[in-house]
Amino acid sequence: MNLDLSPEHDLIRETVREFALERIAPVAEELDREHRFPYELVAELADLGLMGIPIPETYGGGGGDTLSYAIAIEELTRIDSSVAITVAAHTSLGTMPIFLFGTEEQKRRWLPELASGRRLAAFGLTEADAGSDAGATRTRAELHDGSWVIGGSKIFITNAGTDITGCVTITALTGEGEVSNLIVPNGTPGYEISGPMRKLGWRASDTRELSFRECAVPEANLLGRRGEGFRQFLEILDGGRISIAAMGVGLAQGAYDLAYAYAKEREQFGKPISTFQAVQFKLADMATELEAGRALVYKAAWLKDQGRPFAREAAMAKLYTGELSNRAVNWSLQIHGGYGYMDEFAISRLYRDQKILEIGEGTNEVQRMVIAKHLGL
Repeated sequence: MNLDLSPEHDLIRETVREFALERIAPVAEELDREHRFPYELVAELADLGLMGIPIPETYGGGGGDTLSYAIAIEELTRIDSSVAITVAAHTSLGTMPIFLFGTEEQKRRWLPELASGRRLAAFGLTEADAGSDAGATRTRAELHDGSWVIGGSKIFITNAGTDITGCVTITALTGEGEVSNLIVPNGTPGYEISGPMRKLGWRASDTRELSFRECAVPEANLLGRRGEGFRQFLEILDGGRISIAAMGVGLAQGAYDLAYAYAKEREQFGKPISTFQAVQFKLADMATELEAGRALVYKAAWLKDQGRPFAREAAMAKLYTGELSNRAVNWSLQIHGGYGYMDEFAISRLYRDQKILEIGEGTNEVQRMVIAKHLGL
């Protein structure tokens, strides 16, 4: 078993880490405080080819593998979750459905702009009464004279309302018990986007509620075959869980980095608190769990790249790293003491950003259900 990363994987880690430290870190606190979407950073990420890493070069993407993508998301989250989720939601949830299930015409129409980062994409699955039970969608689409006429709403949708968003892919009932996926371009009459939602964390990311009132899109905007939406979104969520798990590792690593540096410089009773066994044990636990979490994420990504079943491993990685990141931010803030409670210290932002990692892309409870099913229970 060779656990060494390839030179290509090392290069993407170095590239993204340098960008995150030099370009994101200096403005992360300001973006969070002002709830401001990072347009400039997204444009720079696009220039670096990081907005479509796993999409083939044929369609304008980076032609990288899932592991490269996971490493990039990990390194971004190490510094700022808002930027990381913007990339992750755009890639795994917004762009991937079109790549996986779109016709060649749909791919040629959408992927070059999305994979290059010139436009963003969103994925509309969650509804007010259809969260963990995503199959309980109530949004409907009826076929009339060559157009799908959509009525309903979606909530907590990432990237839907930015100035550079091109489209959202939504799930809708196209018949009794029949779920399908449709591409809805931004600007379509009858498609209304709320103002940005106010959030505990991820404050510099774009989160909206979407409404569809007699919103008509061409029949050709159907993704894949009619009625395959349920199977499609389960596949999308399986892949998306790898990127959220990578965020869990990245955020935990960021919390560890902050705690380690602070413990080395903070003195109490005449010596650095890093010399106290209580602090050392917390850092040792964090470092150990980080190795375990990273291994889970990389294995899930590797399995996906090998074309092998990976849903169980993706759920395990997402569950473990979500809970790991919870422990890591708590321990890191505790090591910071009262200073960690102040917004001027980055750990306070990481602390707020963490909780959604145990909710989005399937709650911890849903992950356990998925894992149990794969165990044959």
